[in-house]
Amino acid sequence: MHWKTILRITSLLVVIFSFNFIPPLGVSLFYGDGHWGTFGLSWLIVAVIGVLFWLPVRGDRKELMVRDGFLVVALFWTVLGLVGSLPFMFGLGMTATDAVFESISGFTTTGATVILGLDELPRSILYYRQQLQWLGGMGVVVLAVAILPMLGIGGMQLYKAEVSRVTADDKLTPRLMHTARALWAIYLTLTIACALAYWLAGMTPFDAIGHAYTTVATAGYSTHDASMGYFDSVAIELIAIVFMLLGGINFALHFLVWRSRDVRVYLRTPEARVFLGLFLAATMAIAGGLAFVGTYDSVLESLRYAAFQTVAVLTTTGYGTATFAEWPLYIPLVLASLSFIGGCAGSTAGGMKVVRIMLLFKQGAREVNATIHPHAVYRVKLGDRAVPEQVVQAVWGFYTVYILAALVLTGLNMAMGLDMESAFGATIASLNLLGPGLGEVATTFAHQSDPVKWMASFAMLMGRLEVFTLLILFTFAFWRN
Repeated sequence: MHWKTILRITSLLVVIFSFNFIPPLGVSLFYGDGHWGTFGLSWLIVAVIGVLFWLPVRGDRKELMVRDGFLVVALFWTVLGLVGSLPFMFGLGMTATDAVFESISGFTTTGATVILGLDELPRSILYYRQQLQWLGGMGVVVLAVAILPMLGIGGMQLYKAEVSRVTADDKLTPRLMHTARALWAIYLTLTIACALAYWLAGMTPFDAIGHAYTTVATAGYSTHDASMGYFDSVAIELIAIVFMLLGGINFALHFLVWRSRDVRVYLRTPEARVFLGLFLAATMAIAGGLAFVGTYDSVLESLRYAAFQTVAVLTTTGYGTATFAEWPLYIPLVLASLSFIGGCAGSTAGGMKVVRIMLLFKQGAREVNATIHPHAVYRVKLGDRAVPEQVVQAVWGFYTVYILAALVLTGLNMAMGLDMESAFGATIASLNLLGPGLGEVATTFAHQSDPVKWMASFAMLMGRLEVFTLLILFTFAFWRN
């Protein structure tokens, strides 16, 4: 392990992250809410800590190994999630547990919250929450498209090819820099377009910018307790649906569409087709259930709420125009299942990712065919491309560990006093990065005990880091020379 290099990179990231407190400081001065000192003090503390750790190792220039990469990625999300909690402690007087929960939930783009009374919060604090999720989304884009494929997490080496189509440079640092610039340009463009659309649809500039941040990041924080339901606007909901879907698609694919100027690239990609098909099929199934029971006054109204909640859950954004946990029949189970699937690989969404579910189904079909025709040779394919056997096996391994983690987390939540529905709801809210859950955590974690909140924070990091990246740090083999 190259400890000095790891410390240099981590401390440098902390210094860079400290500038995250400057925009909300400006917002505080603009609105005169009196919290500029909260962000000034946070910036000073975090910047000084980062510099103090960076100075002794600033000259180290060793090349990172793959094993170092696992630790750097885990430290990036954990450390920045921790230091991001300072404004919540200084500005709102939150306990360390609540502040860390809110910060990690924001930075991992989960969207679960312990804050009640959002409508009365200072504008600078509201802006900071939204910005935190947007910055987390920027990190996710590079993590998912550029870093995890190189580490080979859960079959994501499959996407090395996609990364190479974004940049032709094979060297690690130039590739990451080039990839990051290209993807962030797309991310920023989508954010600006979303903010303008929200503003034209009737949001205030403050709400439009804040919700654009968390829509493109598929993150889910809102500036209002009622989330998107506060606006009660079909136009705003349609805009949110479009940009949540865009946030749930592989950002490398957005790059290819931009470079080719051909939107048909989306429909030629198997994963994107299945993702959009899931959205349409689930919307119809849920709207049908709502209309059958008569939850809403008309079929169109049922379709409106079903479409919005389906895309909010499938992309693990977590926005709400209704509390889906209270919907009748099979609907909460369908939506909970969608959160396990999540968005496309290389997107800001959580869950196991559509491509992995596709490979699991294709592998299952291959086993059925092999049982019927034992001497035939079947290959698992995505489109016209054969998938290497080691990738298929990696996906099976990822699926097994992910489901096992969900079961263990649910059991631990029950051991901490939650009933089964709430325990499972807390798991899907945190591990799948969904935000809202079921039962007692359908809308907030505010009333849960500290152990439940710490467990959820750990689950958020696990879900954001694709499980293996975090769990591998707890193995003896990782630390063995």
